[in-house]
This record gives sequence, structure tokens and C-alpha cells, in this order.
Amino acid sequence: MKILFLCNKSPYPPKEGGPIAMNANIEGLLNAGHQVKVLALNTNKYFIEKKQIPEEYQEKTNIEFIYKDLSLKPFDAVLNLFSKKSYHVERFISKEFEKKITEILGRDEYDIVQLEMLYMTPYLHVIRKNSKAKIILRAHNIEHLIWDRITYTAKNPLKKLYLGYLTRKLKNYELSCLNHFNGIATISKKDADYFKSNGCRVPVTDIPFGLDVSNYKIEKTGYEFPSLFHLGSMNWMPNEEGIKWFLDNAWSLIHRKFPNLKFYLAGRMMPEWLQNLDLPNVEVLGEVPDAGEFINSKAVMIVPLFSGSGIRIKIIEGMALSKTIISTDIGAEGIDFTDGKNILIANTPEEFLKAVEKCNGSKQFCEEVGNNARKLIENKHNLDSITKKLEGFYKTILEN
Repeated sequence: MKILFLCNKSPYPPKEGGPIAMNANIEGLLNAGHQVKVLALNTNKYFIEKKQIPEEYQEKTNIEFIYKDLSLKPFDAVLNLFSKKSYHVERFISKEFEKKITEILGRDEYDIVQLEMLYMTPYLHVIRKNSKAKIILRAHNIEHLIWDRITYTAKNPLKKLYLGYLTRKLKNYELSCLNHFNGIATISKKDADYFKSNGCRVPVTDIPFGLDVSNYKIEKTGYEFPSLFHLGSMNWMPNEEGIKWFLDNAWSLIHRKFPNLKFYLAGRMMPEWLQNLDLPNVEVLGEVPDAGEFINSKAVMIVPLFSGSGIRIKIIEGMALSKTIISTDIGAEGIDFTDGKNILIANTPEEFLKAVEKCNGSKQFCEEVGNNARKLIENKHNLDSITKKLEGFYKTILEN
């Protein structure tokens, strides 16, 4: 098959959740012998220099970029208040990107055009006009649910009102698009069921995030025990929101009980308030050179998410590296976990403290949970089996 990927950001280098998930599908399909072409927006929020991408990857994906400034523009935001269009989506519309799609589809024929995330859907009409390819939406999240939860937790009344207005328009847009594709591949069963119950009549399947487990080398010796860590891009609002909640509500309880325990914060785009943070035993590292090496060097991953949908890629990677994860119910959504066996669930400050107590009390317990987590990933998130499921979905769509 020939597959064209349209991406809202570059899938390579895979440094955060979205790109990691996109790249996994791309690599899986390439390994299975399919031809893949990638066209991605290159934005100020996630800017990639072409030289950062290995020549081999450039050759096998023929990756191309179109630049788009996603900065918040106050004038456009105010104008959007008087429009029914979703400002979240409108920001991703680019005439240059549209021209490039037209050029690519005029040059080659494709069996499948895969839209990575909702923000690529404004280009549906261009694809339909220039190609007979089947169009698949790869839904990494249900976007309006993320913003719904962010709106719910907003403290400022004016901000809450504004976010609520934007979220309603995003929801209307997202649900109105559902039947405009030939098929939808969600990243979790919960998301697939949500679409089906909200009027989706096109084929929908859940295809989770898959990884090549052999690339995740576990280092059992020399890691810092006990220790807590979080790894995630802070330009994704649910991550920042979750860490702020954890530091404001849970960390004081944990620090009082374990005064020598350290909590490490790593990830891209640390906001100024975190860079200037002055809390006892909290170390803000920013972006680390090697995520796998960093995860291997610490004991327990903290994922305090209270908004979001889909699946948390960093949890899957942490589990693949045999780490104990303490996460909220929302953070662990989309993972076929068993609380207390392959992950620990905590939703309140007291529950986070209790989970940390369990981990600190027994290194053996931590390693047992981590080993079970690794087995779960090997069984449920193996890239080869995930790719076969995606291939099967493509074939079903092409036959209809």
C-alpha cells in the first residue's frame, strides 16, 4: 500500500507523545513493506530543523515540511468570538500546506491518506478534490474532552467562561466531522466507544500505541532508589496542570513523611514558574538528552493527570522500561491495567502519599510492579501486532 501521512507536527525526532505515536505507525508500516510519505506542519511550538532528521529517515519517508506560526493572535481570537468556527482548528489552516497537498496528490496516487489528529481535518476537501484515496482519521485524543476538563478546573471565572465557549465550538466541530472520513482509528477503546455513541456511522476501530519493546533496554542496577520523577512536555496543558496540582496538594504531604526523597521534573518547554521553582527536594531538569536513560536512572514515575483522553505515551514507555507508575484514573485511561499489579492508581493527595509509602517501603514491590508492567506492554502494545491490526483496518476500508 501507499500511504500519505498528514501530520500537525513532525513525527521525527520522536521527543513527545504525539510525534512518538505518529512515528510508531510510520515505522511499523515501513517495516511491513508499505510505502510511506510524510507531510507535516513545522510550527513555532514544535520546530524541527531538517538536519535533525537522519538521511535514511528522510529517504524512506520523503518527509516535507510547511511552516505555520501557531502563536496566539489576539485580533484573530477576538474575531473568532463572532464566528461559529473553532479557533483551536482554524490556527492549523495554511494555504501553503493546502498547495503542497495538491502538489503531492497530483504527482502520486495513494491508497490511504491518514490524518494525524483532528487539526488536519480542514484539508479533507483538498484531498477529496485531488485523490480517490481512502481517508483515515488517526484520533490520538478526543480533543474537546481535554479542553472540557481543562475548563472545569480553571479557577479564573473569565478564563473559565472563555475556555467553555471555545470548547463548545471545538466539540461541535469534532462531532460534525465524524462521518466525513472513510474510517477512524482511535488510540483507545474508550475513545472509539465515545465516537460510536455520538453519531459516528463510519467504521471505527481502536488501535493502541505500539512500540518495539526490544528498543527499551532495562537497567536494573544503579538506579536511584527511592526517587520520584515525571517526564513530559510542559507545552501540553494537561501536563502542566497536573504537575501544578501535585506540587500544590500532594508534595507537602510526601515531603513531610519522606524528607530525603527527591522528585525530578524533566521534559521540554518548562514554563517560567517551574524554572524558578524553589521547593525542597524538587529538581527541575528541563529537557534531558536521553529519555530512556533518564527513566532508567530513577525509581517511580508520577503521572498526575486530571484532563486528557486517548493514551499517555510516556506511561507506556515507562512501563516498557519496567518502572512503577503512580497515576490518576484519567492518566491511565486507555491502558488495560490492574491497579496494584502493574500500576498504582491515586486520585487524591492522600492516595498519592499512600502509593509512595508502598513504593518506598519495598524495592522488591516496586520491581515486581515494574516487571508486570513490562509484561503488559509486551502483550498489549507490541508494534508488530499493532501494525497488523492497522493493516487489517486499511484493507477493510479499501474493500468497501
